[in-house]
Amino acid sequence: MSWTEIVIEIGFDDTVSYADALMDAGALSVTVEDRDEGTPQEKPMFDEPGADANDYAWENSRIIALVEPDTDIPALTRRAADACGMKEVPAYTTRDVPDEDWVRLTQSQFDPIHIGKNIWIVPSWHDSQDKNGVILELDPGLAFGTGSHPTTSLCLEWLEQYAAKGKSILDYGCGSGILAIAAVKLGIPDAVGVDIDPQSIIATQENAERNATPLHCWLPDTFETAQKGIRYDIVIANILAGPLQTLVPVLVPRVKPNGYLVLSGILESQADDVIAAYAPYIRLSVWRKRDGWVALMGQANPL
Repeated sequence: MSWTEIVIEIGFDDTVSYADALMDAGALSVTVEDRDEGTPQEKPMFDEPGADANDYAWENSRIIALVEPDTDIPALTRRAADACGMKEVPAYTTRDVPDEDWVRLTQSQFDPIHIGKNIWIVPSWHDSQDKNGVILELDPGLAFGTGSHPTTSLCLEWLEQYAAKGKSILDYGCGSGILAIAAVKLGIPDAVGVDIDPQSIIATQENAERNATPLHCWLPDTFETAQKGIRYDIVIANILAGPLQTLVPVLVPRVKPNGYLVLSGILESQADDVIAAYAPYIRLSVWRKRDGWVALMGQANPL
């Protein structure tokens, strides 16, 4: 059995409404891409929670709608256009999508990742026996954090270098749990993860069990109640610049005197703003840069 994709090139003003209308009209899924991808006009997007969606849209987009093979495509696209108040149906092309073993195909895209000097991220379907060092068995899932993104690898490299500095760590915005799990495997006995997404809590717990690494993970409200007043030798947060600035009153009180605060998920152009937000409490500086991203670190003053 094969599926069909409808490919529509569309302008900024109509992208969101038409994509939503296609879903309402019966599309199985809709993806929006940059039509200028691969050209000098390509526009990278770094969306942040709470931001206006119009700030994170391309001038020229490509909508790809997946539909059943027997779908009346002219009727579906017409319904979507009518729902948006468009006089004309946007021009489109179609292409067949063969039915495949998507699980196996997805798995084939993820090979073991070598990070730093001695860390390996190994998907569960790969043999880790031939790898020496700190092995993190981690499957890509709904939660962010497979080690492939520069911000994650920067944090892992920092932990590899500084794990010996602490006996406890708080991973705020833990995602898949990769940083907390790595910290335990690098010798930190007390690790805690926090995330606003319940799926991340599930992913962290499952990955911790898979790696035989004991750690506790919490939603923020539960964490604030259950762990009130507890400080950590290392507080690490790999999120985004906007949330990190909002989290100043949450993260700073969690750092022990002489403890370390490590922040990533920050573009180079955003580093000064994040440093300024924390300046009254902890002096941060750029620890390392990679592919336009930075990791910041700072040490809390003694009481």
